[in-house]
Amino acid sequence: MNLPMFQGFGKSLMMTVLSEVGDRTFCVAAILAMRHPWSSVLCGCLSSVILTTTLSAVIGWAAPNLIPRELAHRITTLLFFGFGLWSLWEAYNEDDDDNEELEQVEKELNQDAAPKDTTGKGPKGKEGSKVAEDLKKQRKPFLTNFFSPVFIEAFSVTFFGEWGDKSQLATIGLAADENAVGVILGGILAQVLCTVAAVAGGKSLASKISERLVTMASGVVFLIFGVQSFLSTVY
Repeated sequence: MNLPMFQGFGKSLMMTVLSEVGDRTFCVAAILAMRHPWSSVLCGCLSSVILTTTLSAVIGWAAPNLIPRELAHRITTLLFFGFGLWSLWEAYNEDDDDNEELEQVEKELNQDAAPKDTTGKGPKGKEGSKVAEDLKKQRKPFLTNFFSPVFIEAFSVTFFGEWGDKSQLATIGLAADENAVGVILGGILAQVLCTVAAVAGGKSLASKISERLVTMASGVVFLIFGVQSFLSTVY
């Protein structure tokens, strides 16, 4: 591993770990792992974060080819400073209850998983049950023929939770300024570590993490990256 790749790998690893630990998708993985088979949850979450990390890095890698490299470097520097100040502001205004994010995610998942009222007018008895079962099979999503419903739920919730998130935007900016392969490898390793920790530790781990402290640490790291990017030379 050469120096540029190692530098991109280290930055991506540190940035992603501090951004993801105790984050919304971390809580989603922890809660889903308590309700469903952990293997399906782990595979769904890992597939999603690997895809989003790779797509983000590819977008960042392509940016310097679409706009001048010096401009991409300046935008990246501003992103680092902006995300750093944003994180510190979030940490300053964070509620004392570190479980608030976990409870909110759990509440939303409970609402999504609540059984729908199907006691409307319709056929009754065995004939009605058979008709309802046939309708259910007809409405069965196409993807469930290839993947389990738990895998699809874990993948989709994680994917849309990550898309447009602060960590994803930071990965795009980092890949525009650093070695894209190193950024991908570091980001994937960080996502794997966080996802495995969430699935293995479950709710107890998520509830013991001080989200304010992690958010503050990520803000400091972003600012350090911003200073380093500001002082570095564009090649």
